[in-house]
Amino acid sequence: MKREVGLWIDHRKAVIMTIKDGIEEIQEIQSDGVKRVRFSGKTQSNDSNLPAGSNAEDIRDRKFDNRLDNFYDGVIAMINTADSIWIFGPGEAKGELEQRLIRAGLEDRVVGVETVDKMTNNQIEAKIRDHYLK
Repeated sequence: MKREVGLWIDHRKAVIMTIKDGIEEIQEIQSDGVKRVRFSGKTQSNDSNLPAGSNAEDIRDRKFDNRLDNFYDGVIAMINTADSIWIFGPGEAKGELEQRLIRAGLEDRVVGVETVDKMTNNQIEAKIRDHYLK
């Protein structure tokens, strides 16, 4: 009764496919965070409610990071009972999730991390089947 998980992730969503006893379950989690926006030069907020030295970009970054933390916590909650976890995706999210799994003591369950392009859900499912059901 091995529970194997394949996980495609970026900062906007995670597609999780669990295979247990030949039965597949697909789940998708959407991040409520928006894409991080970078500004050139300094943007200083004149808002008197902000702490001294704060600026609007710092506040947006903290909000983005908090939303991302909640997103990763939700993903980990869904996969933490897996016997093996295979992570893949196009950007930094896969490595960030791997680091969180290490901090959670789940590093021995991670069987691989792979960089891939954006994929449709059907492509993700096919890739996970190929990986686990060879």
